Amino acid sequence: MTKELQTEPIKPADSLSVIFMGSPAFSVPSLQRLADRYSVKAVYTQPPRKSGRGMKLRQTDVGAAAEKMGLPCFWPETLKDPAICEELAAHEADIFVVVAYGLLLPQAILDLPRFGCVNGHASLLPRWRGAAPIQRAIEAGDRKTGVCTMLMEKGLDTGPVFDRCETDIPANITAGQLHDRLCLMTADLLCTTLDKIAAGTAMTTPQAADGVVYAPKISTEEARLDLTLTAGHLQGKINAFNPSPGAFIDTVLGRLKLLSGQSVSEAHSVLPSGCFLPGYFLGLSASGGLILSCGGQTALEINRLQPAGKQAMAARDWLNGVQLSPGQLLITPLETGSA
Repeated sequence: MTKELQTEPIKPADSLSVIFMGSPAFSVPSLQRLADRYSVKAVYTQPPRKSGRGMKLRQTDVGAAAEKMGLPCFWPETLKDPAICEELAAHEADIFVVVAYGLLLPQAILDLPRFGCVNGHASLLPRWRGAAPIQRAIEAGDRKTGVCTMLMEKGLDTGPVFDRCETDIPANITAGQLHDRLCLMTADLLCTTLDKIAAGTAMTTPQAADGVVYAPKISTEEARLDLTLTAGHLQGKINAFNPSPGAFIDTVLGRLKLLSGQSVSEAHSVLPSGCFLPGYFLGLSASGGLILSCGGQTALEINRLQPAGKQAMAARDWLNGVQLSPGQLLITPLETGSA
């Protein structure tokens, strides 16, 4: 059940007390803006995880930022423990703000703050509820996206929306670039919403029942490109999975991570008429890109790539160091045989 909003002035915005919950780099600008504007009593983030070649414990980006800012930071493994609910209640915060935390809030915690829990989400709800809204919007070829602030309830991103802000998705933007834009927009919008809550003027709008689309987490395996798809689909996947997990193909010359690619209208095919099959190297574009044949008689131009175990480089530089001729099958037989 959604908490009701007050419609009378509450207190000056700068005296609003906040508990912030977030984990990745996307959340950091929101934490910084909120800490500058309101009273952040505590920060909750996911526990440190082992990562890197040495598998050393590494705290989240939010945890590192909270430490640098001198804010009390907590990293429970779960929020289902009643002791965590008691700990949160002891902070006596007016409102909880959640941005890409990574843990679901039980109803007992949603009910704690007097003005509810507000979520900053990187999509135009109800489209792209869930874990990977930025990547899925690019992969699907959406031309617009944005951010929303939402009054949280138990369902996954189902709560009524306070405010929203739209932005265009340029044709060849990567998920990393769009991430950097949307994280700043989220920080700004959260301040707008919290100011309204403090003033007693905040209003919510229920999400539409139509247009609900979910954005599941990206798996490493789905980043393996199937060149029987059209070049337009593959362009979307390359941009959506950049920088992580990184779209890749397994070739006769080893695995290649594809960092930038675009559909090209003229493939300049060296293959015999009627034999335009996926997975062939068709030559270089005028700008030095590697052209691959794809499904539906389409072609993909790759400008930057990263061979396994090496640094990212221009496709032309990689081609200078390998034996590859136009008309040669680049993809391994296993991949070309996939549907």
